[in-house]
Amino acid sequence: MVAKIKTGDEVKVIRGKDRGKEGKVLRILPNDRLIVEGVQIVKKHVRATQQGQQAGIVSVEAPIHRSNVMIIDPETKQPTRVGVVVKEEARDGKVKKVRVRVAKKSGKELA
Repeated sequence: MVAKIKTGDEVKVIRGKDRGKEGKVLRILPNDRLIVEGVQIVKKHVRATQQGQQAGIVSVEAPIHRSNVMIIDPETKQPTRVGVVVKEEARDGKVKKVRVRVAKKSGKELA
């Protein structure tokens, strides 16, 4: 089972035209699309002015699909798949089962 990426996770793009770029998840959009800081497309645009046309470059936040990114493992600093493990934890004097996100490469628990 693969855990859902959440806002604030450090991710690296592993597929697509932005492959290799890293950034932090800023927003999660419908249909598992993410806005990731540092992963942007650059578009050239032309706007009309009184003196004629003026070309410019703008950066635009481009949503990318969750399946195209991996979380950065905080220990190895490498992209990793994330699994969910269920473990027992004592809380308020009772043992409860909790789901924990774990980086598969290092086994480190993620927040």
